[in-house]
Amino acid sequence: MRKFWLLFSQAATIGLAVLFVIHTLKPSLLPNAARSGVVTLYENTPDSGSKTPTAGFSTAAKKVMPAVVNIFTSSTVKVPVNPFMNDPNFRFFFGDQPEDGAVQKNSGLGSGVIVSHDGYILTNHHVVEAADQIEVALADGRKAKGRIIGSDPETDLAVIKIDLPGNIPAITFGRADQAQVGDIVLAIGNPFDVGQTVTMGIISALKRSHLGLNTFENFIQTDAAINPGNSGGALVDANGNLIGINSAIYSPNGGSLGIGFAIPISTAKKVMEQIIQSGSVTRGWIGVAVQELTPELAESFKLGNTQGVLISEVVRGSPADQAGVKAGDILTTVDNKPLTDSNAMLETISALPPGKVAILKLQRNQREVVIQVKVGKRPKPRIPDAGGG
Repeated sequence: MRKFWLLFSQAATIGLAVLFVIHTLKPSLLPNAARSGVVTLYENTPDSGSKTPTAGFSTAAKKVMPAVVNIFTSSTVKVPVNPFMNDPNFRFFFGDQPEDGAVQKNSGLGSGVIVSHDGYILTNHHVVEAADQIEVALADGRKAKGRIIGSDPETDLAVIKIDLPGNIPAITFGRADQAQVGDIVLAIGNPFDVGQTVTMGIISALKRSHLGLNTFENFIQTDAAINPGNSGGALVDANGNLIGINSAIYSPNGGSLGIGFAIPISTAKKVMEQIIQSGSVTRGWIGVAVQELTPELAESFKLGNTQGVLISEVVRGSPADQAGVKAGDILTTVDNKPLTDSNAMLETISALPPGKVAILKLQRNQREVVIQVKVGKRPKPRIPDAGGG
């Protein structure tokens, strides 16, 4: 027994000695070699069997990219000529200038989303607003002339159409109402005219409004990079389903700073269907301007809560004026639908068909007043409007 113990002790001593020599002279021969430093770091060896995770969003991107197009527009405008150009004493200050009435071509770029195999494309109103000519480039290299079916400046949406032989890919619609803050999204478009590009981020906020971008605002906010040229492109979920149309960025210098805004597909779909059916969007209107009912205003009007909106102006001759609505009234419900803010009021009234008789409940001098209003047709906007209904 003592002999075996002696042999074991000698073998262990020799083994430790060999290990010490290798660790001192050739530490790289040891597996999971430790690196010296402030902390001990261990690295996997090439043959350890570990692999970099390959999971990503390539499947979603491949599904969507064929249906996202690049839109190139051109417009022709008359160039104003400085009146001093006709005076020979001043001509040398201006150099060679175009003649009076000369034309100049401007070009623009944006993105769009093919929504049907017939060639209908959703994009932004501001992408095609001033276009004389539209060229649409598909991801597979095909190009076609586009024509405007109709547009809606109050939501900044437009529908254009292309005619091409063969298969025209179309995107799959998702459910924007099921989107949640923190969900991963992809933004696809043609930023800076560099070609089709995919960026990734998350939804950072929902139902963003009061931004002054459109009359009707219910934006999805995302930190996925949206740059000039992305306008009209697709915002999709992790499965490649369309949930928004990229519309605007917050930026003092024209680049993406992590705050982009997309129009929810629920809004875009309603607008698109009306445009395809009739070429325009028809909305209800009663002719009032409103403002939010703050706690201070509610206290001054001796109201128990802040539900509703304050009518600040009534358009003369409008349906509301003819029905007896007055400035200073508190509008609380429309057809028994409670109003929480000016956006809710605007959306509720605009959804009513012209000609319908709507029931308005108002607070006037601390008394409830019920008025019937025959809804009119919302006039075309001249300038962006922040909340008239």
